[in-house]
Amino acid sequence: MSASTSASTSASTSERVGAAQASAPVPVPVPVFTADFGSTRQWVAGRSWAYPNGGPTNAGDNKLDYLVPDASFSRSGTFRAARRPDGKWNTGLLTTEGSDEGFMVRTGDVLESRVRLPAALGAWPAIWTWLDGDNEVDVFEYHPDNPDLLELSNHVKGGSRYHRDAAIGPGRWVDLKVEFGSSSVVWWVNGKQVFADRRGVGRRWRAYLIVNLSVCAGRYHPAPERNVSEMSFEVAYLRVIRP
Repeated sequence: MSASTSASTSASTSERVGAAQASAPVPVPVPVFTADFGSTRQWVAGRSWAYPNGGPTNAGDNKLDYLVPDASFSRSGTFRAARRPDGKWNTGLLTTEGSDEGFMVRTGDVLESRVRLPAALGAWPAIWTWLDGDNEVDVFEYHPDNPDLLELSNHVKGGSRYHRDAAIGPGRWVDLKVEFGSSSVVWWVNGKQVFADRRGVGRRWRAYLIVNLSVCAGRYHPAPERNVSEMSFEVAYLRVIRP
């Protein structure tokens, strides 16, 4: 075989390999957890060890919450709170802790969710993680008295950010994404990266999921106005991807 023929054959082979690589489908990450809030295998309603003795109250955190297992307060993906005659508020909370599946997020996982923020003063919605009194990362917290602000916090290693954005506001839908990295937890809001804490959660971190609507008692944020008897926020979806 001549040198020119050899070079031509080599080039042709390289072109075929390159074309095959270019046409190969890019793997799409498959969620390892897709929330079905109505599932009693995935979620436990109305109790959490993040509250003293598992609940139902947590006054030490300046909350008026009284956790209830009533499905209408959480199982539809709309998390509700309703005023009680005793001054507390029946509130909706779901956690994977203690469920049959017992799902836990872990280092490297990516959580994605879409939520509709509440409008009533005193509402305190959150998606967060918890394990054995620690391992808390807040995907988000929100208070309508700061209408354009989301609180993003890594309590594991102390990173946090108050993220302000004109697209954030009472009653608005917000897309959230968090990567629980070993050396940096990274947050995206409405498709834009807004914070990387450069602290991370460490290589062996893991925790349960909690989704809930709390009610402020007034120390840090205003308590509900007297004429307000109900409030809510919505979660359109929540999923966890494990790359």
